[in-house]
Amino acid sequence: QVQLVESGGGLVQAGGSLRLSCAASGGTFSSYAMGWFRQAPGKEREFVAAISWGGGSTNYANSVKGRFTISRDNAKNMVYLQMDSLKPEDTAVYYCAADQVYLGRNYPRGMDYWGKGTLVTVSS
Repeated sequence: QVQLVESGGGLVQAGGSLRLSCAASGGTFSSYAMGWFRQAPGKEREFVAAISWGGGSTNYANSVKGRFTISRDNAKNMVYLQMDSLKPEDTAVYYCAADQVYLGRNYPRGMDYWGKGTLVTVSS
């Protein structure tokens, strides 16, 4: 079973950038597809981005496509989310997640394993 710990959240002005990191332990990292989800206050959790086991395939929610980039380093057991051109509507708790199946953006019930989340606040 894999454990996930996010870091890198914080307060940023609109138009700014942040990079989230997720450290994985307790499993064979390269056997997991990885993803980022977010939950804004009063809203349901939503898919943000996912990356396949080797990093060769990525998928994004339409709302972040072109602004966010997911990547992974299997040698370091890390996954990242580079967030550029941030908007106030990107404000949310961001969760790192892992699943043994890569489904692109089709995770209606989320993934199998979750971190505790990191808060991103974008001020206008």
